[in-house]
Amino acid sequence: MNRQALVLMGTFALAAAPLFAQAPAGAGTAAQSAAAAPSAAAPSTAAAPSTADAIRQSYNVVKNNLLKAADKMPDDAYDFKPTPEERSFGGWVAHVADAQTAGCSRVTGNPTGGGAASKTSKADLVAALKDSFQICDAAYAGLTDSNSGDVVQSFRGATTRLASLAGNAGHDNECYGAMAVYMRLKGIVPPSSEPRSR
Repeated sequence: MNRQALVLMGTFALAAAPLFAQAPAGAGTAAQSAAAAPSAAAPSTAAAPSTADAIRQSYNVVKNNLLKAADKMPDDAYDFKPTPEERSFGGWVAHVADAQTAGCSRVTGNPTGGGAASKTSKADLVAALKDSFQICDAAYAGLTDSNSGDVVQSFRGATTRLASLAGNAGHDNECYGAMAVYMRLKGIVPPSSEPRSR
């Protein structure tokens, strides 16, 4: 199986993981859940999302988590490294911003470099991250099922538009996972673990 297919499958697995998460305490009794759930025999009237919509949904989840994490981590913790060999929290924010800027700008046909790696303040890094999301928002908005197989350039050469954007969402999830650990080490609850409002 080729690398692109593995990245795509991994991205779908990461996107589906929250669907299988355990319900928070007090979410209701089994009887309440059964009453609220549609009958197993009843056909679903909801249409499955398109592949493009599913990738966009995955991207939007991790985008939300990354932006909240970058905002939630205090300014003085942006230089935090669990060990001297590791990237700092701010380094992770810069890495995501630069990788997204480069990758998504290639998908839109306007390749450009980042520059976040040269920044050190939280304000500058968060601004670079937001700028990278604007570029990626355009790339994901332009994704359709009919153009998903179009050839675009990626970090490793020619690939499909879908594989490039799925790879970006997968990479973002990997980076967010590292950032969430840093937040936990600083005693901060990562955005994806915050209680959900009902």
